[in-house]
Amino acid sequence: MTRRTAIDTISAYFDDKRFQTELAYLVSYETESQNPDQAPELGRYLADAMTPRLTAMGFTCETYPNPVANAGPFLIAERHEGDDLPTILSYGHGDVIRAQTDQWREGLHPFRIVEEGDRLYGRGTADNKGQHLINIAALDAVLQTRGALGFNCRIVIETGEETGSPGLAEFFAAHKDKLTADVLIASDGPRLQPETPTMFMGSRGGVTFDLVVDLREGAHHSGNWGGLLADPAMILAQALSTITDARGQIRIPEWRPDSLTDDVRAALRDLPIDGGDGPAINPDWGEETLTPAERAYGWNSFAILAMKSGVPEAPVNAISAHARATCQLRYVVGTTPEDILPALRRHLDAHGFDAVSIEPHERGFFRATRLDPGHPWVKFVAHSLEQTSGQAPHILPNLAGSLPNDCFTDILGLPTVWVPHSYRGCSQHAPDEHVLKPVCRDALCLMAGLFWDIGEGNTPAG
Repeated sequence: MTRRTAIDTISAYFDDKRFQTELAYLVSYETESQNPDQAPELGRYLADAMTPRLTAMGFTCETYPNPVANAGPFLIAERHEGDDLPTILSYGHGDVIRAQTDQWREGLHPFRIVEEGDRLYGRGTADNKGQHLINIAALDAVLQTRGALGFNCRIVIETGEETGSPGLAEFFAAHKDKLTADVLIASDGPRLQPETPTMFMGSRGGVTFDLVVDLREGAHHSGNWGGLLADPAMILAQALSTITDARGQIRIPEWRPDSLTDDVRAALRDLPIDGGDGPAINPDWGEETLTPAERAYGWNSFAILAMKSGVPEAPVNAISAHARATCQLRYVVGTTPEDILPALRRHLDAHGFDAVSIEPHERGFFRATRLDPGHPWVKFVAHSLEQTSGQAPHILPNLAGSLPNDCFTDILGLPTVWVPHSYRGCSQHAPDEHVLKPVCRDALCLMAGLFWDIGEGNTPAG
């Protein structure tokens, strides 16, 4: 039996529609972690969908409650083949965002797979049921071919990623002995281009907060009091204008990272950033001296997610008493997370905006992480993917979005390599979420080849 046999085995799994059938089964679980009414579905997904699948592959499975009240449970699955073998940790999340059923196009339903051409529609197809199914099925193909993996494997499935992974850090800290490994190899997020494999080794962090100006009780007639009462919306708008310049370049020194090294620049140099199904980028927006790829993956970005003063849907002739903006900083390694909001406070005070208060959001974001593109595990995975696909993968030092990668790096101390199986136009947090069948088939082959290569030995030293 050979590497080629394992890839042929997984190709047949896709071609005879077993993958599609199995994905439809996973999608049918209405695992909306943002909907408290669906909390029982989270446990059912682990008990009824994941555990039997992994047990049949020789994994021992155990489900654990979340240390955070009312948050979803965790599954740890383990297949141990030898004390002298490397151990691979993988990860997925079984929860999905709210269904938004009434917003899906006619003929589609979030919890039923619908096939249209090269697309498979359904909530979780891209984020993240389809992605961890691909990895599990690829492991199974190696088992069927070789009779063993040739390495030890641990898999953790959580059910709260879409609500910020509550309890994940505490769970990892309490169960480090059950999650030790040589490397994390997992899948989430999109490829840069559908036809080319992508790897990333971390993610940007994020901090969300509100800026609030609260001056008085109630609104007052704009004719009688205009020119006499301070306008909170104007104050807030002017305060916001000091955070960036007119093209969005960050003006708070502590928010400008120091980690855009020559190695990171080199890794980002030839990466595509525009095109596909996404919107056209604005070339004159963001840090002027950086390339688009450096802005997205190697730098921080500030965004105003929402603003409100008065009643926008029914304005009246009155000076509002309040103004609020919900803001977010996405940040890379090289930014001090603990100083993000204190630095903002110092900046606002220095510009005379002491009337603007900062209200952090309770739902935290994940910390920024990054693995050096020259790390031995990065090179190992890249070589394997290239051997299977015949083309060099796109390699990102970190994803532009956020993932709980800090739990793997900071708590478990692991190098982390992510191989995403979706594409940027998949609508993963929107109605009509879908995956591309050619990408799924390609991903199954890539992961079967990768797991075969790990089992052959010659993996990087721990």
